[in-house]
Amino acid sequence: MTEAPPAGSPGTAESGGGSPRRTAVGILLGVALASLVADLVTKQLALSSLTGRGPVSLLGGTVYLTLTRNSGAAWSIGSDHTWVFPLITIGVIAWIGWMALRLRSLPWAVSLGLVLGGALGNLTDRIFRAPGHFVGHVVDMISLFDPYGQVWPVFNLADSSLVCGVLLAVFLELTGRQRDGSRATSGRAAPEQAPAEQGERA
Repeated sequence: MTEAPPAGSPGTAESGGGSPRRTAVGILLGVALASLVADLVTKQLALSSLTGRGPVSLLGGTVYLTLTRNSGAAWSIGSDHTWVFPLITIGVIAWIGWMALRLRSLPWAVSLGLVLGGALGNLTDRIFRAPGHFVGHVVDMISLFDPYGQVWPVFNLADSSLVCGVLLAVFLELTGRQRDGSRATSGRAAPEQAPAEQGERA
């Protein structure tokens, strides 16, 4: 009679039932969809309520709502090469799809879902908004500490989702959490055992 492998061992699901990969991919897609919908809704609200208005101050001037259309990246970097950004975004989406093939970690699913949702949000603007397909300008509306983005670039929820997803990915890498649900080993155990092994050989 064979014993069941202990919980948390490689190749076993962390939760009680279901496929770990299926669960992780489901969370990735759910987070991406929620992020995308929130971004599209807030952009539409900004267009309908901020068009033709000056900046709206919130939280005593900590946050301003000011409608801008950005043809480039942060601080309008690359504004003369708008067509490049959709290609980069498509590459990111393809990379996330490849990562999902071995995805088992729920934290990594959240991280990749945030990045995917943010990427899709801004890609939608690039494809469908004026002045034309794949050269559309991204709708931004949130400015920190200054009404016109002089302290920090004006951004949107898609940008926030991207930044949060990347920061979470960096944290997971630094703490040794792998996308397949395993933990990276420090590699220090082997050197500590070396003296004992040498003693046995003597």
